[in-house]
Amino acid sequence: MTLEKMSSYHQKNLQGVLYLVPTPIGNLGDMTYRAVEVLKQVDLIAAEDTRNTQKLLNHFEIKTPQISFHEHNTQARIPQLIKKLTEGITIAQVSDAGTPSISDPGHELVVACIDAGIPVTPLPGANAGISALIASGIDPQPFTFIGFISRRKKEKEEQLKSLAKKRDTLIFYEAPHRLKKTLESFQTFFGGARKIVLCRELTKRYEEFIRGTIAEALEWAKEDQVRGEFCIIIEGSLNDLEETVGETASEVPLEEQVSNLINEENYRPNDAIKEIAKKNNLKKQVVYNTFHHIDV
Repeated sequence: MTLEKMSSYHQKNLQGVLYLVPTPIGNLGDMTYRAVEVLKQVDLIAAEDTRNTQKLLNHFEIKTPQISFHEHNTQARIPQLIKKLTEGITIAQVSDAGTPSISDPGHELVVACIDAGIPVTPLPGANAGISALIASGIDPQPFTFIGFISRRKKEKEEQLKSLAKKRDTLIFYEAPHRLKKTLESFQTFFGGARKIVLCRELTKRYEEFIRGTIAEALEWAKEDQVRGEFCIIIEGSLNDLEETVGETASEVPLEEQVSNLINEENYRPNDAIKEIAKKNNLKKQVVYNTFHHIDV
């Protein structure tokens, strides 16, 4: 395999350049001078949502024309953009907020440019995951960025089962209407005692950090009115017991399993019963009856 070195600065006269330009995740003051300059100088901006990006362009008095580039037109649009780039057109690619390719369109276009020998130049800038991580108070390294978990039940369960064993700090994104359900899944697969930070509306006026355990975060989500986009930081697995809890749980009496969660991890009785029922693939009523010594 031959390793190729390519600098966009040395290729300007031969063909176009693709610039990956981060945009603010909330606060327009986070736009860099270089990002504004690049957006003004390129020939075309490939935007996830041209209407949304136009507001940004208007704010910084940027007159560059746009073309839509989002998850629904990726396959059709990439050949068009590659053709323009090979003809010498310079293009800046932006997502609605944050850094392109991070849970947003961009990766496929980067790969296509690399395959076509077109220079790709990334600009540093806003990223919700890293911003949340450094303010979370949870060990920032090593970390694993996940983004949005799968919406398909089986895939989600397999994903979380695997992640439950990792010692890395985990970074997730989630929408407000799905937060409660996602936290319930976290409690099922990670347990309720792990540290978690819910980072809400980062860089915006109502920025907020909710810190505690997964069980506490779930209670908050049940009782509070959940609003805004969330970045979720969860500490990694701390010991080998967590990794095998599903395999060894049946060896411990159900009553003792429930008592351990209540006494050692500060679970509420009903939450502990629900957690143990899930871990043992039993109905909640079965565990409830066993714990409270109810004969049926």
